[in-house]
Amino acid sequence: MYDTVLVPTDGTEHAERAAAHAQYLATMFDATVHVITVVDVQAAAGPFDAGGVDTAFVERLEAEGERAVAAIESTFDGDAIETAVLRGRPEEAILDYTDEHGVDLIAMGTHGRTGVNRYISGSVTEAVVRHAEVPVLTVRKTAVSRVTEYDEIMIPTDGSAAAGAAVEHGLAVAERTDARVHAVNVVNVSDLATGADYTLPTELLQTFQERGQRVTEEIAAAARDRGLDAVTEVREGFPGQDLLDYAETAEIDLIAMGTAGRTGLRRFLLGSTAERVIRHADAPVLAVTEPDEE
Repeated sequence: MYDTVLVPTDGTEHAERAAAHAQYLATMFDATVHVITVVDVQAAAGPFDAGGVDTAFVERLEAEGERAVAAIESTFDGDAIETAVLRGRPEEAILDYTDEHGVDLIAMGTHGRTGVNRYISGSVTEAVVRHAEVPVLTVRKTAVSRVTEYDEIMIPTDGSAAAGAAVEHGLAVAERTDARVHAVNVVNVSDLATGADYTLPTELLQTFQERGQRVTEEIAAAARDRGLDAVTEVREGFPGQDLLDYAETAEIDLIAMGTAGRTGLRRFLLGSTAERVIRHADAPVLAVTEPDEE
């Protein structure tokens, strides 16, 4: 499934965390790793540079980028590593490189340090997640994200095509790592209600619960067919927060979920859940975009 894994870096610990997870997955799938950095000369020069920048300035930026790439490269075992220092807007350069080199998975840190030439930040990572045609593994700097063994994998679902896009990826990783699969559905009571004082009819709530049980059991059955242990969970509440709570309680090591399309991290599980989970989950999130219809 993953033959080529891309690791963008700016030399921060956030990028190093993502690289560790990329190495783990690359080993599992026997993938080639590409480590790149993007030198954003315009951003580094700042808004007050009307006359352009000199060659020495650009060379210093590129030398810094080369050091960042070398630091990541030195942590990898094996010879299947390619590196590059690019110029341009980070998100555009990352996406272009992905297309040109047939990348199957991008692994990025989130919330990197700010600064004129630092780019592994929430905004860039989210832009890549929105527009990438391949899965993006996002890794925050948390205690949980230090763990690079996936024993517990959560796959949230509402039964939609957007959610379903992540199922095969989650199961494929679980199969390689022999992880237990957690199929989780959250019935979003707030979206179903029409007012603060509104109480859902028992029959309607039961319908959504039964649907949740059906779609989670479908994932669990697919996991068991692969020889994996699997559990299901159906809850009522607020999908973003409830998924985060479940991930913490169940000590989830990886969350695999859909994002609802390249036009934005739009409504998922009846809310903008993917965006919230990516921003706040302690565990890495494997964000998978539903392919566009031809």
